[in-house]
Amino acid sequence: MGRRARNKQGAPLPLELENKIEGKVTKKLHDRLKHEAQRSRKQKLSAAKQNAKKPEQTKTNGKRKDNSVEPKKAKKIKAQLEEEEESDVEMVQVDGAPEDGWDNAPIESDEDMESMSDFDSSDDQESDAESASDEKVTQMPLSLLESDSDEDENANSDEDSDGDELADSASGSGGMESYDEFDMDSDEEPMTFRDMEKKSRLLDKERAEDEEMAALEVAGAGAVVEGEREVFQLPTEEQVAAEEETPLDLTQVQMRIQEIIRVLNNFAELREDGRSRSDYMAQLQRDMCFYYGYNEYLMEKLLQLFTVSEAVEFFEANEVGRPVTVRTNTLKTRRRDLAQALINRGVNLDPIGKWTKVGLTIFDAPVPIGATPEYMAGHYMIQAASSFLPVIALAPQENERVLDMSAAPGGKTTYCSALMKNTGLVVANDANRERQKALVANIHRLGVANAIVCNYDGREFPKIMGGFDRVLLDAPCSGTGVISKDASVKTNKGPEDFAMLTNLQKELLLSAIDSVSADSSTGGVIVYSTCSVTVEENEAVVNYALAKRPNICLVDTGLDFGRSGFVSFRGRSFHSSLSLTRRFYPHIHNMDGFFVAKFKKTSNKIQTGENEFTVPTGSGVKLKQKKKKRHH
Repeated sequence: MGRRARNKQGAPLPLELENKIEGKVTKKLHDRLKHEAQRSRKQKLSAAKQNAKKPEQTKTNGKRKDNSVEPKKAKKIKAQLEEEEESDVEMVQVDGAPEDGWDNAPIESDEDMESMSDFDSSDDQESDAESASDEKVTQMPLSLLESDSDEDENANSDEDSDGDELADSASGSGGMESYDEFDMDSDEEPMTFRDMEKKSRLLDKERAEDEEMAALEVAGAGAVVEGEREVFQLPTEEQVAAEEETPLDLTQVQMRIQEIIRVLNNFAELREDGRSRSDYMAQLQRDMCFYYGYNEYLMEKLLQLFTVSEAVEFFEANEVGRPVTVRTNTLKTRRRDLAQALINRGVNLDPIGKWTKVGLTIFDAPVPIGATPEYMAGHYMIQAASSFLPVIALAPQENERVLDMSAAPGGKTTYCSALMKNTGLVVANDANRERQKALVANIHRLGVANAIVCNYDGREFPKIMGGFDRVLLDAPCSGTGVISKDASVKTNKGPEDFAMLTNLQKELLLSAIDSVSADSSTGGVIVYSTCSVTVEENEAVVNYALAKRPNICLVDTGLDFGRSGFVSFRGRSFHSSLSLTRRFYPHIHNMDGFFVAKFKKTSNKIQTGENEFTVPTGSGVKLKQKKKKRHH
């Protein structure tokens, strides 16, 4: 006979057994009773088969042949037993038990089911000796009922009992040892709500202990790592020479940079004996030059600006591009309307910040942001957020005369015209004629009507035209603040470039100062800015202008964020008012590196002696030149 289905249930208990059962029926008790009933029926069927077999041994052609015939009586008994098994669908029901027959019954695992399957399948291979003990096995359910009912009473009185009595009684009953071994655990009992609460508390306690141990392990691991890193040693001269021929892997260089930074941050305790701080800095500079791709001169200059930890952040920020930003052209639209129009085209954007009312940051766009109908119509200008800053500091007013000495490609010029609402005059000058093409195109596209474009060297401007209310000088610089846009700055800037640029910046700044009229009722303002972060191009130039032109002074830029400029740097002292200047860094403000300084011109005259004064303005020189030309 084939194996019985697992989900079938045994026959109902005899009436005399039902009367003896008190309390609730557990799953274990129900399974045992069902199993014993099944086992008894199988053994009866097996015995019937054995009795029905009458082998007849005959010899035919020297071979032995077994013939067995199943009589009709055996077939009838087999059919009755199979019918009895199929009709066995009722569950044992006892007073006080739920209708479904289960009371807090634990769910059987797959392992238990497989064990029971193996146990049942062994019945097909029983021997004649096992069938002889049929009567003894059929007496098992009564003893099991008594032992289980006693265990249930003990379980109700004491929740912490481990069911040893049940295990002992089961192991002492013939034929049930393997069933108890597979079906029950040594410490498992029927699950109740109280047991669940108890286990929940135990789990919470274990979780808390695990978290505490994890914290201790992390602290211990940190201590071990600290101990390991304390023995970090700088490479020797021979190793440095070998690395020049066969460079290390970038990962190894990065790890050594981190180790050196850690030592420098706690130099007194972690330094190697016999090594100075300059040794560590020299090795750090070499490793950073190799890792980030800078030349040694520029790397040394930039490392002087920051602490070693912040320097790494600065260099890492230069490896990532800044967000794309646009400036709303208020001559044609409002930022709200522009934002809505771009959003309708699928552009993901957000305002730049509270410091500007016209800027938008573009995060994602399904179309080129420089080819939308709004761009073609002049509703916005693609412009770096850092280039907003000098115009905000300049704060041009309506009907003023403003000079932009280095105007291309026109972002700052058109911003000035927008703030002035197309009134007054904006002179857009640029020394590079090729760059003026973009300047003129943007002026036309954005609808600027108060600007004129000229092509002069800025240093000649006081002689050409003067008397401006405000002058904006975004001076040519090394570009150390926009390395993320132009990586060639890392290698093509040397001492000669910085010397040439600083001289040019000083001359341009003096020309800008001389081009402004101190008699302006609303202006007399000069703004100096660069897209560089070096001190030589920023604080040193401003300090030079303050020394050469005592008729000017620094005033607050009006920018409420950014770092203050250096008042002293590596032994050099600058004017105390340089704290009013502002510095912006990519790793702090998420914009290009920038420097902004704002001057106020107090007088057009410069005292050179006790009773001697000079007037370095352009209008007087211009008139004299015109008279000389007419005379000839």
